[in-house]
Amino acid sequence: MSPHGLSPRTAWPVAILIGLAGAVYTAWVLEVVLSTGLNPIQTYVSELAAQDQPLGGLFRATDFTAGLLAFAGGLLALFRLLKYAESRRLWAVVGWAGVTLFGAATAADAWLPLSCTPTVDPECAARETAKLVPATHQAHAVSSSLAMTGALVGIVALTVAARRYGWFAPLARYGPALVVLELLATAWTLSAIAMFTAGRGTWALGAGQRLQVLFVALWLGLLAYSVHKEGRT
Repeated sequence: MSPHGLSPRTAWPVAILIGLAGAVYTAWVLEVVLSTGLNPIQTYVSELAAQDQPLGGLFRATDFTAGLLAFAGGLLALFRLLKYAESRRLWAVVGWAGVTLFGAATAADAWLPLSCTPTVDPECAARETAKLVPATHQAHAVSSSLAMTGALVGIVALTVAARRYGWFAPLARYGPALVVLELLATAWTLSAIAMFTAGRGTWALGAGQRLQVLFVALWLGLLAYSVHKEGRT
C-alpha cells in the first residue's frame, strides 16, 4: 500500500482512463490530414462536429469517447479519495470533481452538436443571432462552458494540491506552467468569441481555442503520468 493512500494496482486504472482521455481529446488534429474545409485559425473546434459537416460524426464520436473516459477516471479517483481518508484533501477533491465535470460536459457536447458553422457560414451566423437555430446551439454553449469550467477547476486545483501536499512530483514541477498557458489561451478564446459575437471578426478564434484544448490534453497526460508514477489520486 502506498503511504499516500493508494496502491499502484488501484491507481493505474485512473491513470489509463485519464491518459486515454487526453489522447482522444486531441482528435481534432486530424484536420491537418483530413479535408474538413474549415480554417483552423478562424473556426470553433466544435464546428468540426457540426451536423452539416461530412466528418461531423467522427469528431462527435471522439468527443464523446474523450468525455466518457475523463468522467470515468475522475469518478474513480473521487471514489478512491472517499475510501482513503488520508488522501481526502480539499484541493484534491475539488480538482478531481472538476475533471469529472469536464468529462461529463464534454460527453454531453457530442449529443448537442451545432447544426451549422457560424464562423464560416454567414447565413448560419445570422440565424444564430436571430435565435432561429435549433435549441442544441444554446445547449452546446452551456455544455461547452461547463466543460471548460471543469477543466480549469481541475487544472488549477490539482496543480495546487500537488504543490501544497507534496504529491505528484511531475505535476508539481510542470503543472504551474500549463496553468499559466491555459489561462492565457482561455483569455484569448473568450476575447475572440466576444469580438465575433459583436460582429468584429473572429480574431483568430480557432487558434486560441485549439491552444486551449491542447493545453487541457497535455495537462491530462501529465496528470495521468503523475498518478501512474506515484500510485495515488
